[in-house]
Amino acid sequence: MDPVQLALAAVSGGLVSLLLTVFGGGGSVLAVPLLLYVVGVRDPHVAIGASAAGVALNALTGLVGHARDGRVKWPCALTFAGFGVLGALAGSSLAKTVDGQSLLIFFAGAMAVVGAAMLRPVRNEGDLDARITLRMTPMLAASGVGVGAASGFFGIGGGFLIVPGLTAATGMTLAAAQASSLVSVAAFGATTSLNYAASGLIDWAIVTAMTVGGVGGAIAGRPLAARLADRAPLARRLFAGLILIVAAYVAARALTGG
Repeated sequence: MDPVQLALAAVSGGLVSLLLTVFGGGGSVLAVPLLLYVVGVRDPHVAIGASAAGVALNALTGLVGHARDGRVKWPCALTFAGFGVLGALAGSSLAKTVDGQSLLIFFAGAMAVVGAAMLRPVRNEGDLDARITLRMTPMLAASGVGVGAASGFFGIGGGFLIVPGLTAATGMTLAAAQASSLVSVAAFGATTSLNYAASGLIDWAIVTAMTVGGVGGAIAGRPLAARLADRAPLARRLFAGLILIVAAYVAARALTGG
């Protein structure tokens, strides 16, 4: 990586972090396309490994604030993440055996799913005092393994799947699920990146640059999120449209071998 590429990686990390701060999810799926087509990373596996590491670090940064404010439902979050790590390990191991262009086609499909999910209306109904019970544990475990596998395979945070999984299994509010999901996002990203690192598929200079840029993106994203609060549905739909366009671009590049 030359200095220009590292600077572009920092800008990419800042953009992803800003989008995560503003929209609370979805932004991580843009990390891989940015690394491939803006930064110039040639191997899709290296891009996915770096993306997973960056996602984990950004999630930890966000988790600190939510934990300080008492929004995280720790027993539910840790149960979901604990089982999900097994899925993330399996998913990332499978992804390493898939050739790069095929993996990008799958990734484009995942991006399309994320974009479509962001178009759904957002509701914050649920139980403010949701607590884990023995009865809900099997559903939490099954959801965690499945979402973890998808997160590990695609190298994304998986928040768009974790949040519905947590709300369906526990009945907690959307706000609590979004805060609690960061535990899993961090755990799945760390598992995936370490698995890729074990195969020599992590460029730590890129990860460092993205992390530095991510700090600036998070700082810039907070006031922007406040200003967009009144237009959140429209902004979310526009962002979903951007994800769908990028998904089509990634698919086209992968299918043509570009």
